[in-house]
Amino acid sequence: MQQLQILVLHGPNLNLLGVRERSIYGVLTLEDINAALKNHSAGLHSHLECQQHNSEGAMVEAIHKALGTKDGIVINAGAYTHTSVAIRDALSGVNLPVVEVHLSNIYQRESFRHHSYIAPIALGQISGFGADSYRLGLEALVRYLQGRQTS
Repeated sequence: MQQLQILVLHGPNLNLLGVRERSIYGVLTLEDINAALKNHSAGLHSHLECQQHNSEGAMVEAIHKALGTKDGIVINAGAYTHTSVAIRDALSGVNLPVVEVHLSNIYQRESFRHHSYIAPIALGQISGFGADSYRLGLEALVRYLQGRQTS
């Protein structure tokens, strides 16, 4: 079985994890989450490239660069989830399987967070499980990709 190449893309303000709004986002830092994901990915026959960008354009560029080099994307677009048609179009344009994740349950929060531009083009969305949302999203994406390899 070939090793899957996965992009984990974190959006704006996620570099402040562990500091900002701990009651919502928890105490783990982005580095903690990335390290746990990379460790977990080894058992899933996958290699992760983790990136975090605060600007929409940088996220679009990262998605474009995934074309031809990555098998799929796990994305937490942060606030851009609810506002960015550009990120949605980039994901749609590269036509890679994508799983949307969120640390908090976006449907228990402010109403403007209830809409996702990404969800309609994603394989699925996982939210509300803290850092485990990333692990669950990675596992779901890997299972999907492995199923495509065997069929």
